[in-house]
Amino acid sequence: MIQDIFPHVFHNEFEIKTPKPDSYFLYFQDGRLLLDHKKSRKIPQFEALKGFGEKAMASSDYLFSIDQMDFFLVDETRISLTETDSLFFYQTGIIRDLKPMWVSFAAVSAMQLHRFYSSSRYCGCCGSPMMKSKKERSMVCTSCGNTVYPRISPAVIVAVIHNGKLLLTKYAGREYTRYALIAGYTEFGETLEETVNREVMEEVGLRVKNIRYYKNQPWGFSDSILVGYWAELDGSPQVRLDETELSTADWMAPEDIPDDFTNLSLTHEMILLFKHGKVI
Repeated sequence: MIQDIFPHVFHNEFEIKTPKPDSYFLYFQDGRLLLDHKKSRKIPQFEALKGFGEKAMASSDYLFSIDQMDFFLVDETRISLTETDSLFFYQTGIIRDLKPMWVSFAAVSAMQLHRFYSSSRYCGCCGSPMMKSKKERSMVCTSCGNTVYPRISPAVIVAVIHNGKLLLTKYAGREYTRYALIAGYTEFGETLEETVNREVMEEVGLRVKNIRYYKNQPWGFSDSILVGYWAELDGSPQVRLDETELSTADWMAPEDIPDDFTNLSLTHEMILLFKHGKVI
């Protein structure tokens, strides 16, 4: 999955660091990400900015490290960067395709923090400006002291199995057209297992039993922590589709499942495990 970057090690401890010319930077603007594209698409270093490097470094905040590589976020409200012979803007959808995996993970982690900082410029309680905390990863109101942390929303991914088949779904009204598993966010006052039961019933009108935890995944694309579960059908397999959420839901045998899945997401990993007969 996208966070599985071994042998590289991800360090997300909060620190305040000063960038160096060989430090890496991420710059987002209008849904686009500035990348070095000389040989392959990669996250650029400050030294690639030449005459703008010092100003960009002064307008940046430390995010995290991978091994000994430090990554910084350049504030687009303090400096405007443009394309050069070696730097080019790409739509952020390119992040899923960046290689190797640790580059993709670094980019989506930075995008999640950029979204947090950009959406927390003003206090939701009193409307005053917010400022970055000097002691933790948060935004603090300059007037009332309200403190806001990066949003991490828990969501479940559910693989429902019946008579050797897996229930695969497709979203309604989205650009994403591959098959997926039933998924949904946890509501207030419920456990993750209760979320599993509710989401399956809401989306396809089915009951499940023998709910088993599989694993979890940070998913910066939607500010989520995804929690995967296996479950068995309890009762009739007749689907009652919520057409506001899904366009289709099909019971599929392993040999009928398409091969167009990647190794980025928890959803795809679970589908491929079932397809290859590796579900315990």
